[in-house]
Amino acid sequence: MDHTHHSSDPAVAELRGGFTSTRFVLVEPSHPGNVGAAARALKTMGFSRLVPVAPRVPHVQSDPEAIAMASGADDVLASAHVVPTLADALSGVHWSIALTARLREYGPPQWTPRAAAGVAREQAVHGEIALVFGNERTGLSNEDVERCSALAHIPANPAYSSLNLAQAVQVLAYELRTMYLSADSAAAPAPAAAQAGAGQGEPAGARAASDEIESMFTHLESALVALEFLDPANPKKLMSRLRRLFARSGLEREEVNIVRGIAKHILLKTRPKDGDAS
Repeated sequence: MDHTHHSSDPAVAELRGGFTSTRFVLVEPSHPGNVGAAARALKTMGFSRLVPVAPRVPHVQSDPEAIAMASGADDVLASAHVVPTLADALSGVHWSIALTARLREYGPPQWTPRAAAGVAREQAVHGEIALVFGNERTGLSNEDVERCSALAHIPANPAYSSLNLAQAVQVLAYELRTMYLSADSAAAPAPAAAQAGAGQGEPAGARAASDEIESMFTHLESALVALEFLDPANPKKLMSRLRRLFARSGLEREEVNIVRGIAKHILLKTRPKDGDAS
């Protein structure tokens, strides 16, 4: 089998940024073989950045089963960047998409892999992006999903929709490769759901990174509690709905700073007037 890397293709060279700025995040993978097979799936599609989060086998890059399943993609497996939390995996990422096994009532917009790849191509122009995959048995938690900008769902056979983790990685990697290499994709309109987040004509680096957005939500939540708009004892779905709202907008750094400025002034205004009293 041909295990050569595809970066010599002229089209790949032209879009090298997309291939190198896209990371594939595996949250708490249970089976080392799946991590190795995911490395193989990435390499066959021209990608190389694999980020396991708290894998059950800590040194999964050197696990014999993982190496066997990598089947020639040893370099991608060996360079896998293992981190303890999803927040670490998304550090510096300005846009991310979570693959979910089921449709969710709350959370960001949910797309097919092809629609998601179209948005990913737009977002990769602006910096680091990530695709996030859950544990083989439990998938992604609601908290994990809410850290991501969007959701993707593979519309598999409803009678048997269970995809192996590495197979799901392969589907998304294929769709991304197809979109990154499409000569017409630059001229094609982005999916309607992505228009607000496409960021036409803005300078690279203007997008807010994941950690900046998380800090904004923490700040905003504190302000809403201080206003007594949010009852921490009975929060219902307020923050989830606000996350969904902001996820649709494609936040820029300046916009995050505006929201944090609003939160800061709410907190200042809601302090007791006699704040210097003991």
